Amino acid sequence: MKKLLSVVVVASMLLYGSCARQVDYDVCVYGGTSAGVIAAYAVAKQGKKVVLIEPGYRLGGMSSGGLGHTDIGNKQVVKGLSLDFYRRVGAHYGALENWVFEPKVAEQIFNDFISRGNVEVLYGHRILSASKSGASITSVKLENIDKFMGRVKVNAKVFIDCSYEGDLMARAGVSYIVGREPNSQYGETWDGVQMLEKHQFPDGIDPYVVEGDPSSGLLWGISDEKLAEKGSGDNKVQAYNYRICLTYDKDNQLPIEKPADYDASRYELLLRLIQTRKTHRLHDYFIISPMPNNKTDINNNGGFSSDMIGMNHNYPEASYKEREKIIAAHKSYTMGLLWFMGNDERVPEAIRSSMLKMGLPKDEYVEYGHWTPQLYIREARRMVGEYVATQADCESKTIVEDGVGMAAYTMDSHNCQRVVIEKEGKAMVKNEGDVQISGGGPYPVSYRSITPKREECDNLLVPVCLSASHIAYGSIRMEPVFMLLAQSAAKAACLAIDGGVKVQEVDVKAIQRMYDENSLLDGSTPDIVVDDADIADESCAGWQRVVARNGYGRSYMVLNPTAKKQSMRYNINIKESGKYTLYTYFIKRGESSKKSVISVVAGDKKEQIVINADNVVIKGQTTSTWVPIGEYDLQQGGECYVEYTNEGDVTGQIVADAVLAVKKR
Repeated sequence: MKKLLSVVVVASMLLYGSCARQVDYDVCVYGGTSAGVIAAYAVAKQGKKVVLIEPGYRLGGMSSGGLGHTDIGNKQVVKGLSLDFYRRVGAHYGALENWVFEPKVAEQIFNDFISRGNVEVLYGHRILSASKSGASITSVKLENIDKFMGRVKVNAKVFIDCSYEGDLMARAGVSYIVGREPNSQYGETWDGVQMLEKHQFPDGIDPYVVEGDPSSGLLWGISDEKLAEKGSGDNKVQAYNYRICLTYDKDNQLPIEKPADYDASRYELLLRLIQTRKTHRLHDYFIISPMPNNKTDINNNGGFSSDMIGMNHNYPEASYKEREKIIAAHKSYTMGLLWFMGNDERVPEAIRSSMLKMGLPKDEYVEYGHWTPQLYIREARRMVGEYVATQADCESKTIVEDGVGMAAYTMDSHNCQRVVIEKEGKAMVKNEGDVQISGGGPYPVSYRSITPKREECDNLLVPVCLSASHIAYGSIRMEPVFMLLAQSAAKAACLAIDGGVKVQEVDVKAIQRMYDENSLLDGSTPDIVVDDADIADESCAGWQRVVARNGYGRSYMVLNPTAKKQSMRYNINIKESGKYTLYTYFIKRGESSKKSVISVVAGDKKEQIVINADNVVIKGQTTSTWVPIGEYDLQQGGECYVEYTNEGDVTGQIVADAVLAVKKR
């Protein structure tokens, strides 16, 4: 009811009678995804009039839609308001920051951003068209999804497309691509058609309704297309699915009902996979990540799981009506899959009993029948803008100087199709398209990747469906990065308005400085981070620098405790007096010590801190986390440092990575 009232209030400002009234804004943000919320809030905090247009009635996209087990890559890349979101999640759970959370908690925090920013939100409206004057968008025409409020015309100086589909971008006549480029286009190796070993069927699973009989037809979900040449391009899109929030808590649980259009034949291939693998654990067929309060974030796993492979290829370019059908089909497939795993007697009892321990959470998605309204649109349209990020960026073979955000995740794609291949004279089913290749450490994302070609549109920014090849997009497309790029887009929009210039002409260095000088756009003191990369080489004698993905940034330092007594000092430059909490970045690795000794000097206070690895709890995808080492009253310009040493009661290697100072608000 609260959201419906918001729709009525905002719509009443825009409409009178049955005619649309034009309303002017400085910035129009389309899409209430996590990126859209952050972009709109960031624009508002810079004193500009902004409207956020959300086609549905729930804010936060995937971050509030079930993806609570955050895809991070490396925490160094998460800054500004993106990091603030995870800090606010952490505050809810009593921690510095949390990367694992319940959907309702995320939604509450996104709604709070909107409230604190006094952002106008137009719910339940989607774009019909965009009007332009030359290369500039002048307005967008919207329709109400429930058809009872008529149409709305929104004028703005700058537009930001934060939708997962790129609908505003497309209607503005900006170049884009759907599908996969051939490797030859950008000199890549992991784009295009790829048949690899992960999330794959084992050899020998027959694809036909009647095993061994091609005339009986293919089982549901298998394409009759022939497998194209490795690395060739096509218009196929990696699979979508739901990130499923269920609960083990019987007091907060509703049963999973069988869909009205349930068809067990859809899961015959899964049954053959189970019979072939002879593994009777539910975890072999789903990635089940634990969430707080006995909930889950369930994702695709293996050859046949929650990904509805091949059934989304038309989605990016489909009409709204056709998209609704595709979304409904994905929901029916997924609910049917859960029902099948829990109730079909051909499924081993161990799997069925595990499945039946879970149910829909009563306290999540209450307005939507306790099922998320957000399908995981992993990839749809991708802009072809001023700069196309490629595999070379992910591997740091190309390093751009106009970075306005960083990415660090694996080059990642889910499967795109399920086909029949011949091997040793036998037909068998295989998945194609899954790629999981590490590119290296964090790398910058070019500002030009969120701007269209200037001759096509000069007042639009696209931080979600940004300009990247399929495989580079697979590394960039993570929710923390989307939020980071959205804040950069918001800063760029305001710079363009203030300077009276095209978005392609703004001062990128001013965007970069924002994260050092006013990262939360509220004047609060920025965090102080000192990484091992900031330590002069002459101060690292006796230590070994390890380049790895599991630390903060690209590397960390290690020291053998049996070596000559050594220490390494991280000096912290305090620019504003106040009370600070200091943290050390802890990495859980086989060789690390059970107990680390850290010396802290803060003004006239000096103490030793002992960190016991057994007491450090790490949740989420990483094997590292910030560990508090105390609160200190620090003076501007005063002495403050953290020193790592192999003196004292330590065993194993000493790890020195990064130090963080957070000023109390």
